Amino acid sequence: MVKSTVEELNPTRVKLTVEVSSEELEPKIKAAYKSIANQVQIPGFRKGKVPAPIIDQRFGREAVIQQAINDGLQEFYQLGLAEAEISPLSRPEVEVEEIPDTKTNEGVLKFSGELDIKPTVELPDYSGLEVEIGVHEADDAAVQEELDALRSRFGTLKEVERPAANDDFVTIDLVATIDEDEVDNATGLSYQVGAGTMLDGLDEALEGLSAGEDATFNTTLAGGEHSGEEATVKVTLTAVKERELPEADDDFAQMASEFDTIEELKDDLREKAEAGLLEKQGVEARDKVLEKLMGLVEVPVPESVVEEQIEQHFTSQGHQAGDSHDTEEHRAEIREQTKEAFRNEIVLDLIAEKEEVSVEQAEIIEYIVATAQQYGMEPNQFAQMLDQAGQVPMIMGEVRRRKALAKVLELATVKDTEGNEVDLTDFVTPPSEGEEDGDAEAPESADLPAEAEETADEAEENSETK
Repeated sequence: MVKSTVEELNPTRVKLTVEVSSEELEPKIKAAYKSIANQVQIPGFRKGKVPAPIIDQRFGREAVIQQAINDGLQEFYQLGLAEAEISPLSRPEVEVEEIPDTKTNEGVLKFSGELDIKPTVELPDYSGLEVEIGVHEADDAAVQEELDALRSRFGTLKEVERPAANDDFVTIDLVATIDEDEVDNATGLSYQVGAGTMLDGLDEALEGLSAGEDATFNTTLAGGEHSGEEATVKVTLTAVKERELPEADDDFAQMASEFDTIEELKDDLREKAEAGLLEKQGVEARDKVLEKLMGLVEVPVPESVVEEQIEQHFTSQGHQAGDSHDTEEHRAEIREQTKEAFRNEIVLDLIAEKEEVSVEQAEIIEYIVATAQQYGMEPNQFAQMLDQAGQVPMIMGEVRRRKALAKVLELATVKDTEGNEVDLTDFVTPPSEGEEDGDAEAPESADLPAEAEETADEAEENSETK
């Protein structure tokens, strides 16, 4: 067995020193002799049959010991981590401090390295946290909002002769130039003023323009070979259209729904508004409970974790150092987001362990289905992609943390600004989770691959034994 000692440098960084006895190193030395024998050709000896003394004579025993150390260092390091019972967050630069005597084999292999680890955090009392949320009501205004949204889906566009205003639909031509050289253009584009989905500055340029008029604005291009570059864009408005909504009457109810009257449709929309209300209340309360929880505990964050995430962010986004997106302000924003996410994970993982939170395969599938929809992917394809990328344990952790936060919310006291206690039972424990065993059905939209199921089972077992 190896022997480990740990020196704490700060709450998230330690120096790990590992000692390997000569007996523990001996199998690696024998393997090194065999490896060298298979690589060299010496007259009088068959390949792979060169005796150790001849190898010592030709190459020196120091070279053999060095190869044995190189070949075994990773294994000894992992054994050292296990013996010290620490979970690394970074890979250390290992320094070999001592090796056995090459003649007598006496002594030990000793190496050390500094590495970041998960901080030790003492959980606060999270039972009975009190939070306040805004007053939300499924009133007539909420029902009207739902009804107007439904009417807009069946609305028609009518061209009007007036300046463009927010929410109008317009037809536009665009020409982008950099240093007076045209770099891109498009004609006949349809766009809703105020959508904010095309170019920064476009909405402001369009408001007040009438058909046949144009405006110029500066912006950062978001696509093509000049993506990220500053450009001057000329927008020409060719048509202004407004949406005409159908009358909210019985005819509309029959056209847009399974109901015969507008009153029946409004009753149904009221139920949907109430369901949406619960979701809004739950999300607001959950966010405030998490904020209050994290305000009760200090979680130091390793700098290496932060730097790694910053570099991964800009690499994955295709940005290069010095481009218009890689700014000090952007890096500071990513830094804070990374620190917040790390702290949240540490605390929620500890709560999940304390509350013995488990994750069922049906919950993983439900998460995958919902996430696949966000990316516009077919769930089975998305599940296969996650499995091939080895992301199933990550999904397990995310679902488990969500359930841990739901537990904290379940134990919390939630009131609105008028002092009324808000019942979030159905938000914290959806009906499908409250059913008796055997009654709940897993979603049929996706199935985890067999390998992913095994990985999920292993991740579950590991989470229970931490």
